[in-house]
Amino acid sequence: MRHSILPLILIAAIPFLSGCQPKHPTSSFSSFTNYTSPDEFASYWFQGKAELASYDLEIVQYGESRKGDAVMIFVTEDLSRSKQVKLDNIEEVGDDRLPVLKLNKIWKFQTGIYDYSLMGSIFTPIDLVQDPYSIKESVSLQDWCGMSFHQLSREKDSYLVRQFSYFESEGDQSFKVSPDMLEDELFTRIRINPATVPTGEYDLIPGGFYLRLAHEPIKPKRARIQFLESEATIQCVVEYLHLDRTLRIHFEPDFPFRILSWTEEQGQQVVVEGKLRKTIQNAYWTKNAGEFLPLRDSLKLIF
Repeated sequence: MRHSILPLILIAAIPFLSGCQPKHPTSSFSSFTNYTSPDEFASYWFQGKAELASYDLEIVQYGESRKGDAVMIFVTEDLSRSKQVKLDNIEEVGDDRLPVLKLNKIWKFQTGIYDYSLMGSIFTPIDLVQDPYSIKESVSLQDWCGMSFHQLSREKDSYLVRQFSYFESEGDQSFKVSPDMLEDELFTRIRINPATVPTGEYDLIPGGFYLRLAHEPIKPKRARIQFLESEATIQCVVEYLHLDRTLRIHFEPDFPFRILSWTEEQGQQVVVEGKLRKTIQNAYWTKNAGEFLPLRDSLKLIF
C-alpha cells in the first residue's frame, strides 16, 4: 500500500475559515471558528503516516454484554473521482484526483463459541466546500453463520447502494437512496474540522455497523445533531427522531480532535461503548513483517 504526501497547495481549500461555507450548513458552535491553521493540519495529516487508535469495545449482542477490540485507522489518500478507488499514479490523472480522509474502523468481539468481525471504510473529501459529500462507504460483517456486505457509492444526485447478504430477507440488491449525510462520516468530519458538522435536524443514513447488526434497511432517517461542551471534551450528539438510537461522540476540543470515546444508545440503555486505549502514528503498511508484531502490543490489542 502506498500513501502519498498531498501537496501543500491543497490545504488552502480546506474549510477552516468562517467565510468558506460548504453546501451542508456548518456548525453554529463558535468554538470551532478559525480553529486550525492549514500548516497545523498538514503537519499532522500529510506526513506520510496513519493515525492508529485502539479502543476498549463493549457491545450488547443477543441480550448480553460482550467485550472486544475496536480500531480506528485515519489516513489521507488520493482517490479517483470517476472510479472511486485509490489511485496508483496520481501524477497522471489530473482533475480525477480527489484527496480524502479515509477511516477504516474494525470491531472484533466474541459471542459464546463464535466471534464477530466487522469492518467499515468511509472516504470523506478534505475539501468539503468543493465536495460536500463522502464519496463512498463500504461495510462488511463476518460471523460463523456467514457474511454480509454493502457499499454506498456517490453519484450525481444519489448514493448507489449494493447489498449482499446470506439472509433471504436481505438478499442481493441494488438500489439508490438520496444523497444525505452518512452517520459514519461524522467521525471523519470531526477530524477534518468539527465546524463542518451541521447542527439542527437533518436526514442521516444510520451507521453501517448498526444497519448490519440490526438488519435495518439502508435509508435516511431524521435526526437532531447538537454539540455539548465540557471542560475537557466536546460531545457530538445525534438523536434519531423516529428510530430508537442515539449516538454520542466525545472528542478533544483541540486539533487534531482525537476521538476519545463514543456510545450508542437504545432508550436508556447503552448498547455500544468504545473507550480510547492508545493512539500512535505509523506507516503501518510498511510494517507487515514478523519483526513488527510487537507494535500490536503498543496498541494494547486483545484479538
